[in-house]
Amino acid sequence: MAYVKATAILPEKLISEIQKYVQGKTIYIPKPESSHQKWGACSGTRKLIDDRNASIKKAFKNGKTIHQLSDEYHLSIETIKKIVYSK
Repeated sequence: MAYVKATAILPEKLISEIQKYVQGKTIYIPKPESSHQKWGACSGTRKLIDDRNASIKKAFKNGKTIHQLSDEYHLSIETIKKIVYSK
């Protein structure tokens, strides 16, 4: 996250109003809740994990054991169990 000078982006009146509450400090202004994205949405990681989990569930339904899936996907047995027994 890059720092931006308030004077470069905010109007003088707003800066004066903010200075009533804080001076000389770094403040963080978060995005509105409506613009938040779920984890991995931007990078595509969420889709990759969802696809992997679907493949694991399918392989389990087709007869592969939890131990085989654990070795194949390099995940712990407990993680495989969570994936295959989830809804």
